[in-house]
Amino acid sequence: VVKSYQYTSLTSVMLLDCWSIPCVIVLTWIFLKTKYGFRKFFGVGVCVAGLILVVFSDVHASDRAKGPKPLKGDLLVIVGSMLYACSNVTEEYLVKKNNRIELMAMLGIFGAVISGIQISILEREELHSIKWNAGAVFPFIGFALAMFLFYSTVPTVLKICGATMLNLSLLTSDMWAVLIRIFAYHEKVDWMYFVAFACTAGGLLVYSYRSSKEADDTAQVTGASDEQSRVGDEESGIQNQVRSSFAGGNDDQVSYKELPSNGSPSKN
Repeated sequence: VVKSYQYTSLTSVMLLDCWSIPCVIVLTWIFLKTKYGFRKFFGVGVCVAGLILVVFSDVHASDRAKGPKPLKGDLLVIVGSMLYACSNVTEEYLVKKNNRIELMAMLGIFGAVISGIQISILEREELHSIKWNAGAVFPFIGFALAMFLFYSTVPTVLKICGATMLNLSLLTSDMWAVLIRIFAYHEKVDWMYFVAFACTAGGLLVYSYRSSKEADDTAQVTGASDEQSRVGDEESGIQNQVRSSFAGGNDDQVSYKELPSNGSPSKN
């Protein structure tokens, strides 16, 4: 995905990365047994329609700065989004089954090692050509800080909401990409981008829409789960008290049996 910025526009990258949403749905449906209704699939289809508009815009539009090889950049983003979906689904599984701190630590360690190997093989010339000054260092620091905050928050969001809702929520970053491109880079935005963003936003609304009946059912299920959890905790406490009392009674019996017949304490 980072490599694609060299070939296509910023807005294309930000819009095309929502291809991870249908990938996440397929992966969670297959491996995590998550159930999706027709409305959610329809919302994803509308999002994919927006992706198609972005690709056509990058291929056919020639009146704006779109990068030297927009089609190559778009394909890189799509492939990267598929890999990102695999990462998110795997993280969701691990964060719900294991320790979140351990997940973050291993992700940071192996991510640093793999990234170092990638740089040494694929981008040695780019690394040597960098002139290390304040203008080059501060953007790296800002990017590293943003990624640190992002990946520190992702495990918590995955544990609470899941991988699909995480990727849907990330679509809100697209509007910031359009504003940054217009006001910071002074670039012209093709009109198809606005249509594509409208499709993406519409698909997001369709996916996240929940009827009042579904909300009531969810609230009832949540309340029942909380009640079951509370009852389970109370039963566990009662069982622990019974076991403690039973263990204490056994200790008294053992101590009584260890007493000699004349009633005097034993040497042991």
